[in-house]
Amino acid sequence: MATGRPSVKRYVVRLSPEERGGLEAMIRKGKSSAARLLKARILLKADVSKAGEGWSDSRIVGALETSVSMVYRVRKQWVEEGLETVLSRKPPARPSVPRIFDGEKEARLIALACSKPPEGHARWSLRLLESKVVEFGIVEAASDSTILTRTRRRAGSSYPRVKAAVAVRTAAA
Repeated sequence: MATGRPSVKRYVVRLSPEERGGLEAMIRKGKSSAARLLKARILLKADVSKAGEGWSDSRIVGALETSVSMVYRVRKQWVEEGLETVLSRKPPARPSVPRIFDGEKEARLIALACSKPPEGHARWSLRLLESKVVEFGIVEAASDSTILTRTRRRAGSSYPRVKAAVAVRTAAA
């Protein structure tokens, strides 16, 4: 429903000459990531200062082939948090899945894999390692694929039993 009045932007971008110069230099060099360059272009087009172009969101979307929500988020983040926050990636709050093996636990796993296998076994299998790390209280639970990824990193080094366990698992797959 159009009212005939011009829309008032909630998040207005006014860049200082220094900020504008920095963004233009970043774009000119082209050494930054594509997302960072896109955000810089959005800010330059949305700038309503004397040196800026003051484009509307729809015009920015058409020219830069991005979404309205992207333009909105960049404007909002610039007003609320500043230029550096807009141009830098937000680090993840925490890893998506907590790590089962930290440095000490992984070292104990490798030591176990390098030790002599239990009676009745010629070598360590991934499933045998899996059951023993739980039995010895190294971790509460671990899958054989987790054991594989932890030991695969070490397979190229001087851990022959680990190399054999990884080779057996890889050959079976």
